[in-house]
Amino acid sequence: MPAQPTLGATLKQAREDAGLSLRAVERRTGVRSGHLSQIETNTIARPELAILWSLAATYGVDFGRLSALAGYGGEEDVSARQRQRTTVALRAMSELSPADQAEVLRFMAELKARHHE
Repeated sequence: MPAQPTLGATLKQAREDAGLSLRAVERRTGVRSGHLSQIETNTIARPELAILWSLAATYGVDFGRLSALAGYGGEEDVSARQRQRTTVALRAMSELSPADQAEVLRFMAELKARHHE
């Protein structure tokens, strides 16, 4: 039975598959190359969700898989998890055009209305 890949190994492979150096990823994401290296070597096993979001987008890999490999989604404090999700959402929103941001907000209002019916 093959061992479950680690977050670090998964990210390193994705970076190499994308043909990117640590410095190139730093330029694209703003995450320092030393910090990225520590994540790839599993010295930092549970980076912030916002960092995982940036790396998932940069490498074209599934954010859910990365967050699961980092151990998110377990029995951690719900309010801390909510703050992390909000940070990820806000960062993602900031990368959208004003028209797309408005569309996302309309969709969120729609979802909220559905859950209150």
